[in-house]
Amino acid sequence: MVPSREEAERLLCEGEALHPGPWGNHSRVAARCAERIARACGESADTAYVCGLLHDIGRRFGTRHLGHVVDGYRYMLSLGYDEVARACLTHSFTTMHLSDYVGKNDLTPQEQEILEEAMQGLELTDMDRLIQLCDCLAGADGVMDMEARMADVERRYGYYPEEKREVNRRNRAYFEKRMGRDVYEVVCGGEDTL
Repeated sequence: MVPSREEAERLLCEGEALHPGPWGNHSRVAARCAERIARACGESADTAYVCGLLHDIGRRFGTRHLGHVVDGYRYMLSLGYDEVARACLTHSFTTMHLSDYVGKNDLTPQEQEILEEAMQGLELTDMDRLIQLCDCLAGADGVMDMEARMADVERRYGYYPEEKREVNRRNRAYFEKRMGRDVYEVVCGGEDTL
């Protein structure tokens, strides 16, 4: 279950008011990318938009690293938005290993347990992969070259696992094959540009 687009936008604006930062615009860019790719693949553009818009909603609770994943997951579950909760959980784990997270592990032992339990046996869906791809395409100021975005994250945090890079590249190739078009043509091309 996902909220309406209007409710998702309200939740994002509310979150930005609580904890302002570039994460809000990054989320908007990810949402527009997800919507366009989903539409080009014949999938639900509304679901993709909402999941992209709220994938980082855990940032509403303050400056946290890995904690934002658990915060967003629990918050969306509390509202009954299970599919969005899943996007909050999976967007940071392209390989589905906790070591995949780029940044500080600032989880409490209880949060670590919640995260491990939620991820146990979880298999990625196309929607999970789509939000991961769009997270890797979205900067706060617009669509970024995926390689430049990964390099930017590496500069900020000091590392970026090669396996994670490869999964991001495979996600891109997978969606490009499904669309029969270059991902940048879909998210930036034509009259409807970001």
